[in-house]
Amino acid sequence: MGSSRRFFLKTSALTSAALEWPFPAFADQENRNDVWIGAIEKVVLDSPAVPGGTWFHPRACMANGLAIMTLQTIKGSDFFGPVHWTESRDLGRTWRDFRPIPSLGWVPQPTGGFEGVCDVTPAFHPGTQSILALGHNVFYQGDRFDRNQPPRWPIYAVWRDGVWGPRRKLEWDDPRGSYIYTNGCGQRVMLPNGDIAMSFTFGVRDKPRSVSGVLCSFDGDELKVKDVGNVLQNKVGRGLLEPSVTFFQSRFYMTIRAEDNRGYVAVSDDGLHYEPQVPWTWNDGQILEMSTTQQHWLNHSQALFLVYTRKDTTNTHVSRWRAPLWIAQVDLASMRLIRSTEQIVLPLVGDGVQDGAMVPLMGNFGINHVSPFESWVTDGSWSPKANNSGELQLARIRWNHPNDLEPSF
Repeated sequence: MGSSRRFFLKTSALTSAALEWPFPAFADQENRNDVWIGAIEKVVLDSPAVPGGTWFHPRACMANGLAIMTLQTIKGSDFFGPVHWTESRDLGRTWRDFRPIPSLGWVPQPTGGFEGVCDVTPAFHPGTQSILALGHNVFYQGDRFDRNQPPRWPIYAVWRDGVWGPRRKLEWDDPRGSYIYTNGCGQRVMLPNGDIAMSFTFGVRDKPRSVSGVLCSFDGDELKVKDVGNVLQNKVGRGLLEPSVTFFQSRFYMTIRAEDNRGYVAVSDDGLHYEPQVPWTWNDGQILEMSTTQQHWLNHSQALFLVYTRKDTTNTHVSRWRAPLWIAQVDLASMRLIRSTEQIVLPLVGDGVQDGAMVPLMGNFGINHVSPFESWVTDGSWSPKANNSGELQLARIRWNHPNDLEPSF
């Protein structure tokens, strides 16, 4: 990471020096939707045919100019195939064959079922020149998701020099996560000292899950929990789910999926101790209606954005309003979304009012900073009513102003 773009923590539990972002702000223009984003182009990637299914969970990261994407098939609700990977050496124009990651495959169980891995997010770790692909385990019986899931936890594998390492469990010996603890689908922040700031959603059986900030060490081989922060809670449904963390202008931000028709945001000075979460609203105070679907961050060096799904007049009969995929800039002073900056990242396909059941669903997506001029949103659409068909999608977001973040951020 270039020294002029390196960030440091001053007085936190994570590192010891100050965070510095010397970039000028365009405050007089930031309420317009054409200041930062010049264009958004949807690309449908060629992919191997999947009989009775499609490709899902595509998430990518950059490693010294090489784009690596992890993904897996879906053939029914929460029924995912073994994790695969592919790579591109020309900024996503062409991709190599999809190959399984052996250590993230299916493992036979004594019950006759299988333990798989899902919700994987890869991220480049500059200090060790490796890629950490982190998801969690999941159990299947026959050709479907096992509705009586045993305890679950994070599973990861490390890529280095073109080779994937063994399957590993991220250990956390805490009774609060006795049924589940996971960072599945979550974004993470690589810190200058090699540590990783991330988050857990966790809980005991039959109780709503909580969320906390988490600090981990990583030596290029083994990921270890060093500290866990305060607890955020929501008692509705399964509680708080699929948190994603980013860092921007001296603070950490967490966006959280929930089951009360809301999405939530929380802020921290150190990545561990978060203020109470508040619902996502527009800058006029109106709450966004979000139906139990994840949100993720898209960072520009001078502006912070959220990518999400929400209820709209065009998708009233789409399941959980999971199309289209939107983006809007975050007003950091109020922690609200600036309505005038909202744009569609990936459009709804079909009629979301008259024939919503046939609209391909989105929302299990990833964010990838590619270059000073382009960032990606990758998603796999899924049509359960159309033989589980779908598209492997890549949205190219082209910046009007150079994005000075390092691609590994």
